[in-house]
Amino acid sequence: MRTLQVFDPPLCCSTGVCGPDVPEQLARFAADVAWATQNGARIERFNLAREPLAFAQNPAVKDFLERSGAEALPLVLVDGALALAGRYPNRGELARWAGFPHGQIELKPAGNCCAGGGCG
Repeated sequence: MRTLQVFDPPLCCSTGVCGPDVPEQLARFAADVAWATQNGARIERFNLAREPLAFAQNPAVKDFLERSGAEALPLVLVDGALALAGRYPNRGELARWAGFPHGQIELKPAGNCCAGGGCG
């Protein structure tokens, strides 16, 4: 299985799904990441506000930031290669990049990732 790395813009917490006004795209992506990891995907997330060294120590990410700036985040790498920039991937993209067998994984939306208040 491939490794996906997501380099997030500065967020208030590890997922950005916190506080009273959560952007829909972050809530959807957090649910999709939870779904993908529950199905065996290897996904690492790095928050620019909390883990700036991860950005500085990765040559591809450092080069991207020097060219495009932090406002062009998020950035997604698949096995170290640039896969997507400027938006979060959808569930189908995560499944394809993770190497899930086509048609074997249900792509229906999961429930609320924050059920029970366990976001973070």
